Amino acid sequence: MRPSNRNNNEMRSVEIETDITMHAEGSCIIKCGDTHVLCTASVEERVPPFLRNSGLGWVTGEYGMLPGSTSTRNRREATSGKQSGRTQEIQRLIGRSLRACIDRRILGERQITIDCDVIQADGGTRCASITGGWVALKLATNLLLSKEIINSDPIVETVAAVSCGIYANQALLDLDYAEDSEAGTDANFVLTESNKMIEVQGSAEGAPFTRSQLNLMTDLAEKGVQELVINQKNAVRNHNA
Repeated sequence: MRPSNRNNNEMRSVEIETDITMHAEGSCIIKCGDTHVLCTASVEERVPPFLRNSGLGWVTGEYGMLPGSTSTRNRREATSGKQSGRTQEIQRLIGRSLRACIDRRILGERQITIDCDVIQADGGTRCASITGGWVALKLATNLLLSKEIINSDPIVETVAAVSCGIYANQALLDLDYAEDSEAGTDANFVLTESNKMIEVQGSAEGAPFTRSQLNLMTDLAEKGVQELVINQKNAVRNHNA
């Protein structure tokens, strides 16, 4: 039995609440078990210099862990004058993941920044950020549509992310911190609703993992993402109701 007492293929409970902030064009809080992330999408009528006059829009991500999000206080990175390598890596991952689901020509020369602030961390914060970030992005593009700023929906497909791992020689879905910290293998899967892969990150923390174990984790990730997609669509539908 895994430390969380869940079945090996069982997700943590997932809740997504929209309209958390009044100023961002799209916002939600996503709760994956005890991991809680505030995600906002802010639209700007500009693009980075390398995209000027290209007709293409841009989606980028920013990520941070609030000081009280873990058992010991995280020092704000702004006080040290630079972001950690981990933060930069996760920001790039969020941006890549969400750019893969949007037609940037339909978006036009405007930028949407997805800000993901971890309020409480218990494993899987980058995956929750991507999953919640998609909801915030979808709400923002829906608002642009309703205001007739864009002519059609630029969102091509739903995108979500989930962690998997090998713990006590068993493949597990959606690791919390207790499982992730002791796992022999840790992997993150970013998938589309149609099970196309955007990114897979996998690392052996001890003994190498096998191709068959990777296949098991991939199967679990596909199951988990399908469940997350239902939550994402319900959140957007309830927002529009």
